[in-house]
Amino acid sequence: MSRKTFLTFAAFIACTIGTIAFLFPTTLLVDMKSAQPTGAGLVMARTAGAFLFSIGVLNILVRSHEASPTLAAILLANALLQVLILPVDPLAYMFGIYASPMSFLPNTLLHLVLLAGFLHFWRGTR
Repeated sequence: MSRKTFLTFAAFIACTIGTIAFLFPTTLLVDMKSAQPTGAGLVMARTAGAFLFSIGVLNILVRSHEASPTLAAILLANALLQVLILPVDPLAYMFGIYASPMSFLPNTLLHLVLLAGFLHFWRGTR
């Protein structure tokens, strides 16, 4: 897979989940995460949605760029995002916030794949 294709894939995921979280936070929390919606949870879902959508747009904008220190920094920041997000859903399940293993297993696998891809393409920019 080319870097452009990978960044397009990552951007599509970020923009899609970001849009759902921003526009339909209850759907994200209840239907996708099996969690109880609270006022604070809905606000945080919208905030995360705006953030994810913005990251998706950034990845779309740089997907055709040549290797550069700036592109390397963006890829490394994306990898760091995956590392930081990786334990969040499993811990939420372990502490009873999420009711089903399916509320975290698909995302955990996705974050691992994205992490591997961002690191792979980051190494290619160095």
